[in-house]
Amino acid sequence: HVQLVESGGGTVQAGGSLRLSCAVSTDTSSPVCMAWFRQAPGKEREGVATFSRFGVPMYKDSVKGRFTISKDNDENTVYLQMNSLKSDDTAMYYCAATQRCSGWSLEAAWYDYWGQGTQVTVS
Repeated sequence: HVQLVESGGGTVQAGGSLRLSCAVSTDTSSPVCMAWFRQAPGKEREGVATFSRFGVPMYKDSVKGRFTISKDNDENTVYLQMNSLKSDDTAMYYCAATQRCSGWSLEAAWYDYWGQGTQVTVS
């Protein structure tokens, strides 16, 4: 029901910035709730950012003050602006979505749809 395609990853030096994009395509007019996750090799997938009810950005503690989640007014694209990147931000970054929008979560099990991932490497 929902297709997600991430883009914008790449390799940057520590302290640099990247903006990730997630293009959203759905076959329903029902809203989808979205989040960004990341997974480093050998580590668990972790939630990075999402929107609470009423659209308030919510973040993993380690990215607060550095990352910003946003979306277009038509909600067809969700962004993750990443500033002051650190080596431990290196991971595959995934866009995720759910049509269960009764709440918000940074737990992977909450989400039903996933993009293919875009690699972020901080050197």
